[in-house]
Amino acid sequence: MARAKKQDPKSEALAQDGVLNPNPEAVRDPSFVSNPFFDAKDLVQVRYEMVRRHQVDGVAISEAAETFGVTRPTFYKAQSALQTAGLAGLLPNRRGPKGGHKVSAEVVAFVAALKAARHELTTSHCLDAIEARFGIKVHRRSLERALARKKKRLNPA
Repeated sequence: MARAKKQDPKSEALAQDGVLNPNPEAVRDPSFVSNPFFDAKDLVQVRYEMVRRHQVDGVAISEAAETFGVTRPTFYKAQSALQTAGLAGLLPNRRGPKGGHKVSAEVVAFVAALKAARHELTTSHCLDAIEARFGIKVHRRSLERALARKKKRLNPA
């Protein structure tokens, strides 16, 4: 039975923080090849050095992007992020929705008031009432989770 390859502690830490470079082998910059200080697995360091090579050393954007194993649009994105937010701008952003966008506090309050007035209302009835009142379709599970969060805030264990 083949054993799983064990990652080094630094790679594990980088992966946990979401900054492990998925393609470290694509980085062909001489510093990353010959100097142990530079780590091609560290995405933030790679992007910073890529932008620095262009801005300080005068390397052409297309050459810097190719040497660091990325596309030109990726270079421009890194450059812009570094200029606007500094080093923190090079950290990857959380993907996907940042929170519920349909089930607002107003919708939850509306459903809570409905359920308080009529205890026998089912989730399906509440979904219909939300669509009639707010003109939005909410997934059953999204509503259930929002109501559970509200209940948990009101009655902490």
